Amino acid sequence: MEKEKLQTYCLTLPGVTHDYQMEWRADRYHVGGKMFAMMGGDSERKPIITLKCEPTRAEELRATYDDIVPGYYMNKTHWNSIYVDSDLTNELLERLILHSYQLVFQKLTKKMQNQINQSDL
Repeated sequence: MEKEKLQTYCLTLPGVTHDYQMEWRADRYHVGGKMFAMMGGDSERKPIITLKCEPTRAEELRATYDDIVPGYYMNKTHWNSIYVDSDLTNELLERLILHSYQLVFQKLTKKMQNQINQSDL
């Protein structure tokens, strides 16, 4: 999937904000002030998207897909990095982004969740 399409998809989710971390040369996507996705590059500057993932599922994905690796510069138990120029389907990438978003959203306070849900109406 193209980087721009991934970015657009991230921004369609309720309550998402975006910033650019100059030091890391990375676009970051947050919900409730907590990051759920980061787009940048690996040490060779190959474009990657890094997403939060439930640990057991993270391991299964890495074992199944060569283009899904432990989170680059992140906690490798809870984060996966995915090469943007991979052959993974758009549907799979969108599901993984949504999974990451939901993991972060569920950890927000009920008050914050309600604010985000109300602002989306």
